[in-house]
Amino acid sequence: MDVDQGLKIASAATSISADIEENAALIIANIEAAAAAGARLVQFPEAALSGYVKAQIKTWSSYDWLLLDQKLNEVREAAKARKIWIVVGSAQKQENKRPTNCLHVINDLGERVACYDKRFCSHSEMTYWYSAGKKPVTFEIDDFTFGCVICIEVHFPELFSEYETLDVDCLLFSAYNRDEMFVTQAQGHAACNNYWISYCGPKQCQKDCTNVIIGPDGCIQMRNVEESELLISTLDKSDPRYDVALNKARPWRRLARTRSIYD
Repeated sequence: MDVDQGLKIASAATSISADIEENAALIIANIEAAAAAGARLVQFPEAALSGYVKAQIKTWSSYDWLLLDQKLNEVREAAKARKIWIVVGSAQKQENKRPTNCLHVINDLGERVACYDKRFCSHSEMTYWYSAGKKPVTFEIDDFTFGCVICIEVHFPELFSEYETLDVDCLLFSAYNRDEMFVTQAQGHAACNNYWISYCGPKQCQKDCTNVIIGPDGCIQMRNVEESELLISTLDKSDPRYDVALNKARPWRRLARTRSIYD
């Protein structure tokens, strides 16, 4: 792929319900729309497939894990059919412990190539609902490296600086959130680490906190409009407005963090 043409990505503000089949249908519809628009990847909100605890899930005891697996397979088949990568939020069942709150990474062959488990869960999540993950996840599409974070992890800057050391070009930040401060914080993380951040939340939260693509200078490159489910933008390393952030600030700050230039 010609790097100068950049990489087109999408984020989908799907509505999330307690109905797994309905969630899957909306996800597949947006996979098709994103692929038709030429996107190489489409990102979905936290818990987009499974439903989110407290809001849609009231107990794990009656949760239909078999149906969730079936619908995840259908989503994988849609990614394969449309030849597009997807990152989709869900719950994931675990043996002998609570489920994890995760982002499935599915490639354009329909294969699940990675799964990011939320590492910093909230107090209520850890007390009643989820187990915590332990490690970062990165994956590559063409000339771009991506990483993943979920919701309140925006409050933990060490995760964002860790991804900078892992050479991430774009961090996919999925949430179930109504607080616009999350986007403000994400802008700060993007500016400090000089990479793109794609923020993706559900339809029911767009009035308070819209989906955005944040450039490596910390400025919002594109913002979703409330009436639209799909936000599409291009990550372009040759874009002149990001020359300082990508080619000057990022390598210099990396060197500065070693302290060697001050010895």
